[in-house]
Amino acid sequence: MADESHEASAGRAEAEGSSAGAAKWAAMKELERSFPGISVEHVSFEVVEQEQVGEGEPVTRVVATADLERWRAAERDFDWPEEPVERVREILRRVVSHLGLRASVDVVEGEDEIAAEVSGPELGLLIGKHGQTLDALQSICAQAAFRGAEDRLPVVVDAAGYRERRESALQRQADRGVADALRYGRAIELDSMGSQERKVVHNYLKDRVEVDTHSEGEEPFRRIVITPLRTQRGD
Repeated sequence: MADESHEASAGRAEAEGSSAGAAKWAAMKELERSFPGISVEHVSFEVVEQEQVGEGEPVTRVVATADLERWRAAERDFDWPEEPVERVREILRRVVSHLGLRASVDVVEGEDEIAAEVSGPELGLLIGKHGQTLDALQSICAQAAFRGAEDRLPVVVDAAGYRERRESALQRQADRGVADALRYGRAIELDSMGSQERKVVHNYLKDRVEVDTHSEGEEPFRRIVITPLRTQRGD
């Protein structure tokens, strides 16, 4: 792997796949880790080997060679898109490429927000612990999309449906916290969370008249405290 990374940094990458197209795609991904923004226009491909291994699928090996002078010139002349949705798309595309992730990026601008979804296997590196990396990336996209503009839409960046799954988990944790606070008649602290996750819990519990919520502590260990306003009857 170290040799492949060294070759990629020099503008050359080898990869294999079940077809020439799959091998070229893998070689491009290896080059993109060293040269974010590089495209097939800057790369030439050579099929160096095709073989059948036993009764399995055929294997094709491809060598990809980048024209680094053309890539550098394209990067110098590159202009970031003016449209916020396209800025978000370009940022995410480059981050995904630089991390070497096998993923696609879909960005849609609606009336109330710009929603970006990164789809693919093994996106844990992009998500980070409790979504912290994803939250940081979302903040960057929001700032870059509307830099200098007074009118702006919220930008939501998700990966492999993480936010919906995490929101459900946070709601279950909040429900358990409410139940414990009412059962024992005392304040209950939830696990430490980032600001985005605390916002989810506060909003989820804001209409629960039997409890109050507030946050305590310093980042990154700040947590939500659920305080009962009444205890359960019959306990």
